[in-house]
Amino acid sequence: EVQLQASGGGLVQVGGSLRLSCVGSGFNFDDYVIGWFRQAPGKERGGVSCINTSDGGTYYLGSVKGRSTMSSDNAKKTVYLQMNNLKPEDTADYYCAATYMATRKPVGSWGQGTQVTVSS
Repeated sequence: EVQLQASGGGLVQVGGSLRLSCVGSGFNFDDYVIGWFRQAPGKERGGVSCINTSDGGTYYLGSVKGRSTMSSDNAKKTVYLQMNNLKPEDTADYYCAATYMATRKPVGSWGQGTQVTVSS
């Protein structure tokens, strides 16, 4: 069974940092695009960033660009999202998801997210 488990969230003050982790299981971690998504209260879930586990290439959406860094440890089947200079608008539940590059189709289902709360 394909599973992705996000962790590392918490309560942090404005300007603080957090490192989120996403551990995958049940699939070959190579040749996937692993993405981070977030959903704030009352809002739709949207993309944050993603990484190509084959070559390490990353992409960030404007809201976190310049403040976040994704990395991947394929041996541990884990990707990380380092978020710095956190802002109140970063408060949300964060989820990770995987897409197999060969088929461009997602695998698995949304796992349990991790909550990030940024206090001012």
